Amino acid sequence: ISEGILPCDPFEVLDSQGVGKLIQMAVEAGRATKPNLKIGICGEHGGEAQSIKFISQFGFNYVSCSPFRVPIARLACAQAEIAKKKK
Repeated sequence: ISEGILPCDPFEVLDSQGVGKLIQMAVEAGRATKPNLKIGICGEHGGEAQSIKFISQFGFNYVSCSPFRVPIARLACAQAEIAKKKK
């Protein structure tokens, strides 16, 4: 990160091009088998605004994070939903 190889810490911000593609494939396959499958994200990524914005496009049902990240997560979820409705 300090040398500019990675734009941000992958343990804090979801890699939308790499891991994100795997998430997309997993959600599509899971919901093809079980349409009402509940899918969520937890840990550091569950409380990080950029990661929440990314996963919102896949219809995740919930995010889970540590208590001090809850305000950020709630705001990011709300902003993602508003942005979807504007499209």
